[in-house]
Amino acid sequence: MLSLALALQAAAAGGSFSCAVAYVNDGDTLRCQDGTRVRLSGIDAPELPGHCQRGRDCAPGDPFAAKRALESLVIGQAIRCLADGRSYNRVTAWCFAGGTDLSCAMVATGRAVKWDRYWRGHRCR
Repeated sequence: MLSLALALQAAAAGGSFSCAVAYVNDGDTLRCQDGTRVRLSGIDAPELPGHCQRGRDCAPGDPFAAKRALESLVIGQAIRCLADGRSYNRVTAWCFAGGTDLSCAMVATGRAVKWDRYWRGHRCR
């Protein structure tokens, strides 16, 4: 597993890394067993109560359902991620569980919305 420092280096280089998922924070953020926090690229999921920053338009919907949807896709699995940047102390990445693109799956289920600013022409298969 990667440390946060190595994951951030991978992000700077546009590299890939594996993540054994230990915990899902919400519908667009998870934590790897090594402590690395990963923010799924290109999407915005509803924020848990009290987490939407003042002045920000947060995604609509049920934050608990979004968290459960992401949990159902990743908990107990090793996922493969392609780092593309960072957000706070998180690596932003396009991540895949088997052949499932997690960002695409969350949008397809209606539990997250495309964040056009960060989607950047990504294509779902």
